[in-house]
Amino acid sequence: MIKVLLADDQTLVRVGFRSILEGQPGIAVAGEAGDGADAVRQCAALRPDVVLMDVRMPDVDGIEATRRLAADPAHAGLKIIILTTYELDEYIYGALRAGASGFLLKDIDPAELIRAVRVVAQGDALVAPSVTRRLIAELAGRVDPQAADPGLDVLTSREREVLVLIADGLSNAEIAARLFVTPTTAKTYVSRIMTKLAARDRAQLVIFAYEAGLVTPRRLLR
Repeated sequence: MIKVLLADDQTLVRVGFRSILEGQPGIAVAGEAGDGADAVRQCAALRPDVVLMDVRMPDVDGIEATRRLAADPAHAGLKIIILTTYELDEYIYGALRAGASGFLLKDIDPAELIRAVRVVAQGDALVAPSVTRRLIAELAGRVDPQAADPGLDVLTSREREVLVLIADGLSNAEIAARLFVTPTTAKTYVSRIMTKLAARDRAQLVIFAYEAGLVTPRRLLR
């Protein structure tokens, strides 16, 4: 069962998401929070698997709440999805670097919301690649390549190739098809890369690929 925490200061938003998720097989809404500090407390008490985290909330915003949760070893398996109206704010990029697993637009289609929760809970792919990749690309274009620490020497040439495919938004199955290997082998590559780069999930691998200069916004948005 995937337990979801809804963190948003707008009651109507929480009610809407709850109505979509409740009753779905394998998904349960564990609780709600109206601000970031409450979201952190609720995570400690309820131990959700996924948090739908609004950006702008009173007192403690969603970005700071994400940082606190991502830095706490007790929440190592927690997946955080940032809720956004697609505003290209610098701090959203910071949230990804801090440990957020992706983005959702607040007007997301109900079926896509359900799919996104399932996908991110599995850690198998980025949420809504068509949106997330464009948003990350725009923000990553602001990164100073001279200030980035590539760290690519820890990866083999094959692992670098897989990292590029991850940054392109491919799932394990799609990576396997592209490289003519089995899905199990593709999954092993991804797991090995995450271990070497100390990444929480695939979203952080995308950030690493940009900061290392392995992928550029121009290439992704071609």
